[in-house]
Parts: sequence; structure tokens; C-alpha cells
Amino acid sequence: MSSIRPWRDIARRQSRRIMVGKVPVGGNAPISVQTMTNTLTSDAGATIDQIRRCEDAGVDIIRVSCPDVESTAALKQIVRAVNVPIVADIHFHYKRALEAADAGAACLRINPGNIGSSARVKEVVNAAKANGCAIRIGVNAGSLEKDLLEKYGEPCPEALTESALDHIKLLQDHDFHEYKVAVKASDVFLAVAAYMGLADAVDCPIHLGITEAGGLIGGTVKSSVGMGNLLWAGIGDTIRVSLSAEPEEEVRVGYEILKALGLRTRGVRVVSCPSCARQGFDVIRTVQKLEDALSHIKTPMSLSVLGCVVNGPGEARETDIGITGGGNGKHMVYLSGVTDHHVEDDDMVSHIVRLVEAKAAEIDAGASVSMDTLHGKAA
Repeated sequence: MSSIRPWRDIARRQSRRIMVGKVPVGGNAPISVQTMTNTLTSDAGATIDQIRRCEDAGVDIIRVSCPDVESTAALKQIVRAVNVPIVADIHFHYKRALEAADAGAACLRINPGNIGSSARVKEVVNAAKANGCAIRIGVNAGSLEKDLLEKYGEPCPEALTESALDHIKLLQDHDFHEYKVAVKASDVFLAVAAYMGLADAVDCPIHLGITEAGGLIGGTVKSSVGMGNLLWAGIGDTIRVSLSAEPEEEVRVGYEILKALGLRTRGVRVVSCPSCARQGFDVIRTVQKLEDALSHIKTPMSLSVLGCVVNGPGEARETDIGITGGGNGKHMVYLSGVTDHHVEDDDMVSHIVRLVEAKAAEIDAGASVSMDTLHGKAA
């Protein structure tokens, strides 16, 4: 059934559901947000600290590199110390996959064709089955198999999809079906086309990513364009925003992409103007202060911050808390879309923070409903 605002509806692709630890993936489960640590996994303390920061940012699943025996040895301590499922990233060395599965990894990120003979693939599959591990097949345009490059001449959507299907068959030949698949590329056009081809060819969950996307700003834009296209088309069950930035930033950007599409909500959705000469207060600095001061709020709700009364009242009608700039340092505050009172410059940021915290407590207690829920903007 369509909603009362059908132009907001996204029909998600139907897929099988698998479990990555305690997190359901696919089959209409919420789209999960992933990231990857950049610490040495062998340094368990540093890796645990980084994972906990990502947990605070809302990460659902986190991947760690396991290139050597020291890393898989530390994995058991890491798994015990954190609250989110761990994906062990394995390349070529099948014994690392066996060790990671035994250490408690919830998922193994491998390409079955890269870890050797069918006998070795069978060993990895048996270890995954014995330990309740899922497997994530990770095809990447930058590391396509030589025979596919010779066949197609260059990385192309068909080559990425064929690679994925080849790896899937290796798992299916050993009666393993708890897998998800990614076909990543740094080129947005290539990645989107490959994912669309993959979505038509398989029924398993799909992990989205624009790989090597770039720095915080450039990578955010590329990831939003690429993954936004796919998510809007209903494709994608987990996402990772690959940035040259700290993992916590990847998590925050991932949530913002999902928020923009109404697919997942967490924390305060801020509506703010770019500022102009009409502004009654410094919008840019105010929004920066508010975003920092409200980063601890996990309750889905909305806040509008506009510098003047041209669009301010209209946006405030749609948000839980709103403020519009007025003359002489006196600004109008809206509660649940209705004008309520004024606040002056000196107390504005702290006053809005208190209002947001109070509204979040009401929503959490079931005493109030977010305007985003009423207007169909929340997942």
C-alpha cells in the first residue's frame, strides 16, 4: 500500500535475510550502517577504543583487517569488548579466515576465488558454518580477476557482476547461503550500473559502497550521488561510506544519507538555511554549535534553524523545534510547528539545546510524537 505521500515511497528490493551476529540484513530489515577501523587490529586496545567511538556514532556493523596471525589473535579480545558484530577482512590467506571464525567474527569478508583451491574454500565454509559466521563477497573494480579483464578489456558493470556470480557459485557449491555481496568501484557510473545488474541477478542481501570515494567533502558527495541513486531505487541492505576520514565520520555521513531518503532516522534532523544578508543571527556558526551540542541525542526528531521570516515559519511548521531570526536580537521559537515564545541572542543556543533535550525525553517516554513521524519523514 502506498502512503498518504506516495512521492516519498521507496519500494525496497526483496532479498533473503541473513544474520550478521545479532543484526538482521536483508528481507526488509533496517538498512545497516557499517564502517571499518583504521587501527592495527593487533593493537586490541586502540581498535576497541575506535570501535566504541563508532558505536557512539550509531554504527551497526564494523569491519577490521586481519592480514596476519597477530590480528586474528587479538580479535577474540576485541569481539568480547564491543557491542556490534565484527566483520573480519581477509585477503588471500585462508587460514586467517579460519582463525577469525574461531575468534568470534560474525562475518568473513572474502572473495572465495582468491583464497585458493576448492578444498580451502570448503575449509572456510565449514569454519563459517561451525561458528555461525556470514560471508561477505567483496568484488572491487580495482582488483578484478585477470581473466575477466582480458575478456572485457576493462572494469565494466558486466565484469563486476560476473565476478560476483563466480564467487557466489563457489559458496553455493559447498551449500553455503549466508552471504551478502558488494560490487564496488570508485567511479559512480560504474558502481551504480554494476549494482543494478547484480540486483537483477541475485536474491541475496547487497552491501553498497562507492569505494575510495575521497575525502570528507568530496567523498560524501560521491557516496551520496551513487548510493543515493541505488537506495532511492530500493537497492541496498547495508552501506559503507568509504572516506579518507575517521570511521566515525563515515557512520555519521551514512546516517545522513539514509535520513535524507527517510530510510533510517537517528538523532536530530537539522533543517537550516545557507544564510544571507537578511539573517537575524549568525546562522552558520549557530548551526555548528547546535550540531556539536546535540550530537548526544539519539532520538529521531527535527530542528529548523533559519535566519529570517521568509521561509522560517514554513519550515518551522514541519519540525519539532524551530527558530527564525528576528530584529533587535530577538528571535521566534516554534514548538511542534506553532509559534510559542521569543529568545534573545545571548541565550539562544543553550535555550534550543534544552528544548530539544526536553522534546527528545517526551518522545522517548511516549508522551509525544515527532513531527517527522506525523509528516511521513521518519523511517
